Order: sequence, then C-alpha cells, then structure tokens
Amino acid sequence: MSTPRTRLEHDLLGDKAVPSDAYYGIQTARALENFDISGVPLRLYPNLIKALAMTKLAAARANADCGQLGSEMLAGIEGACQELIEGSLHDEFRLDVFQGGAGTSTNMNANEVIANRALELMGHEKGEYRYCSPHDHVNLSQSTNDAYPTALHVGMALGNVELVAEVRALIAAFRAKAREFAGVIKMGRTQLQDAVPMTLGQEFEAFAETLAGEVRALEVVQQVLCESNMGGTAIGTGLNAPPGYAEKCTEHLAAITGLPIHLAPDLIEATQDTQAYVLYSSCMKSLAIKLSKVCNDLRLLSSGPRCGLREINLPAKQPGSSIMPGKVNPVIPEVVNQVCFRVIGSDLTVSLAAEGGQLQLNVFEPVIAACIFEAQTMFVNAARTLRVHCVEGITANEDVCRHYVAYSIGTVTALNPVIGYERATELAREAMATGRGILELVREKQILSEAQITQLLDPAAMTGQRTPI
Repeated sequence: MSTPRTRLEHDLLGDKAVPSDAYYGIQTARALENFDISGVPLRLYPNLIKALAMTKLAAARANADCGQLGSEMLAGIEGACQELIEGSLHDEFRLDVFQGGAGTSTNMNANEVIANRALELMGHEKGEYRYCSPHDHVNLSQSTNDAYPTALHVGMALGNVELVAEVRALIAAFRAKAREFAGVIKMGRTQLQDAVPMTLGQEFEAFAETLAGEVRALEVVQQVLCESNMGGTAIGTGLNAPPGYAEKCTEHLAAITGLPIHLAPDLIEATQDTQAYVLYSSCMKSLAIKLSKVCNDLRLLSSGPRCGLREINLPAKQPGSSIMPGKVNPVIPEVVNQVCFRVIGSDLTVSLAAEGGQLQLNVFEPVIAACIFEAQTMFVNAARTLRVHCVEGITANEDVCRHYVAYSIGTVTALNPVIGYERATELAREAMATGRGILELVREKQILSEAQITQLLDPAAMTGQRTPI
C-alpha cells in the first residue's frame, strides 16, 4: 500500500505532516487529533462555514482599504472566500463542533483553507505561506475572539432566515386547513373535558397564530444577531487593528451578507458577552414549546381510529406496530415532538455555557454554537416534515365532530344568562345521568321556545359566528 503524500508544516509545537491535497493546515490537523468528541463535523453546518468566509472576506477588504493588504493578495483571498460562500471546499471543515480553545481551531481551519485556496488562485502551491499566510494575511487585524463570534452571529442570522421561511410555510398550511374546516362544528375542550362549541377551522387558525407569534419574536431577535465585534481583536481593545478598520469591516460585512450588521458600541463588553446567543436560544425554546403543544393536540385529535377522539385523520405514513396488524401511529407529530424536546434541553446548555464565561472571554462558545446550529437545522427539517407529511394531508371527520356537539353537555353553558347557573347545572346533571342531550331535555321540559332554542343553542352561534364561515 502506498503512503499518502504529505507536506511538512510548522507551528509553535514543531513540525507536522499534513496531507498534501488538504486545504487545511497544521493547526487543523492537530485539532483533528485532539477533539474526537461528538462525531459531528463543522461541515454539517454550512451557514457557519459561509459566515466564516463572509467575515474573512469583509476583513480582507477592510484591510485593503486601510492599506494593509495588496491587490494581488486581496484578489486571492476574495476568490477563496467566494468559493466557500458558494458551497465549495466545505469538506475541508472536518473538525468536531465540540472543541476547546474558544473557537481558535475553527478560526484557524477557515484561515488555512482560505490561504491555501488563495495560494492556488495566485499560482502557488498549498503550504507556500510566504505568499499568503493563514496568520499574517487571512487573519490580519483579527483575533479568534472577534472573528469567531462575529461569524457565529452571521451564521445564526442566515439560519434564522431559513427557519422563519419554513415556519411561515407551516403557518400557511395550517391557515389553509383553517379555511377548509371553517364550517366543521365541534366541541372545544378544557382540561380534557367538554367545554363549548367551536369550529375545527378556529382550532387550526389558533395553531397558525400561536406559531406566527414565535416568528415575530425570531424576527425581532435577528437584530441582536447582527451585532459585530470585528476590530476588537483579542479582548476588545483593538490591538493590531489599524484606525478605521472596525468601521470599514462592518460596512463590508453588511454589504456581503445583506444583513443589517452593526458594530457593537463597546468592543470590550461585546467580546465577552453572550446575550445574543441566550436571547436567540430562548426564542427557539419558546418555538419548541409552542410547536410541541400543537403536535400534542394533533395526536389527541386524531387518536383512535375507533376508540379515541378521532375528529381528524392524519395521513397514514407507515405501519405502526410489529405485532398489532392495522395499527398506524402519528409518527410525524411524534418526531417533531422529539425535536422540540432536544431544543428545549439545548437551551439549558446554552444558558450554562453563557453563565460559565470568565473575565474578557467566554471560552464555551463552541458548545453554544453546536446547540444553536443543530437546533436551527432540526427545526427547518421538522417544520418542513410536519407541513409536507402531515398538515397538508389532514382531513376532518365531520360526522364525529357533529355527534360530539349533539351529545355534549357543554352546550348548556349558553343557557346561563337565561335560566341561571343553578338550573343549568340541574340540566347538565340529568343529561349526564341519563345519557340524553341538552337540546332534547330543553324541548321536553319546555324551558325555551323554539325561537330561543334557535338563538341560544345553535352551535354555530356559540362559536362566535351566526352561520358557519
């Protein structure tokens, strides 16, 4: 067996062989050996890699503006960054998302890949760092401590745009069902007991609106994610960054990303601060709580198919049991529930990591990044899965809904203003004891005229709409 070709690179700890065809370099190679933790590589989160490239591209252009970088070097770095932004070379980001060093390994992975690809674009060989160095050129006027968190903010903001789009599509699917089910009268329930009539359309519109509220929160917190601390370098004092660099870098990053990127007012505070992650994670936790509740309701409403509520039918996606023939389970809401549980748990990790920071830097940003990028990825997939494989195919069992309304004692509530709570209670007690309907008893006892019955006990009127919409 032939030995793979290597190139020799050097760092603080000495020499090390790196595969000759690798775009990453020695510091990435060391990190690959050190951090075999989760088995989840950076390349699975393309928005993070794109954001790293966008941040490095903005830095290169700002350095050129400040006279720190020549035109040939700028062109090489620009070309390499653009390829990463377009999706190339992501396989070169093989590091585990869990890593020590406050993100230094990830920052150097980006620096090395960009430098080596820039070298090729400039007509040189990988590893010829005298022509384009990961440290002296790609990382010029930067530190991991400003480039890495800024890239995290940008990557999360990009992911949030995707997440909001998918949740909006899910909301639209619920609203379409709300219109479809607008005329289906059913019983509402509180504490799992009969309450008063409503329409199935109203129930599905409520699903849509509860998720719409979460979208509004995600859009607000997007502004927090668009804060940059570029130019702060090591601890926020701006050491080794030329005058005007921070402002120019911010302008370029806003233009590159299309996001309203703004410079933090206090770079020392911003370098150690993790508020954006905490707020964003909290918003995703809130979405998880709401989405899980919706899935709980879908499972309850579809329970049966003979011995449950069975007011709606979920699309049958796969056989549900290895022993019970004919059983079909609500597997799509179930998997979305599990995504929500995971996101809720990850929010606690983000909180603990944010609290664990010390002095001028929080070294636990990698686990924060892992939690948030994973949550965004799962939420995007879960929202799409719920919409395509469940919500769009839901049908109503109108006869079942009508039967529950006819035999529920909940309709007696509408009589309170006319006959009083005590007499209404007596009617309810008799209906429960005899199994008869409220309407039947009202007619038998001649409590109301037919005109009053039509006005007060019309189920459609009890839903807040005189006729089904």
